[in-house]
Amino acid sequence: MDPAAGIVGAFVIASWSYGLIRDTGSILLDMTPGAGTADRVRCEIELAGDKVVDLHLWRLGPGHLGGIIAIATNADRVPAFYRDRLARIPALSHLTIEVNREAA
Repeated sequence: MDPAAGIVGAFVIASWSYGLIRDTGSILLDMTPGAGTADRVRCEIELAGDKVVDLHLWRLGPGHLGGIIAIATNADRVPAFYRDRLARIPALSHLTIEVNREAA
């Protein structure tokens, strides 16, 4: 009976560890989140007539993303304007926004 309990315990631990590795592996390896989030960020900014020059997103934790965004615009806008627009995307927890004024 002891060997059978050991084998069952090994399978339980292996199943638990596989789930843990699957859930945290992308965070620990700084994998890029899905393209859908990047497309949504780009769409929110470009709807205002501005252009995303550079966009980097990464996972900070489960359900939390960080990002660096460089924006080119002809309008006189500050980073707070873009933060308000991107507030519609709840996964964005930490953003660094650079706004570059283009010559008209």
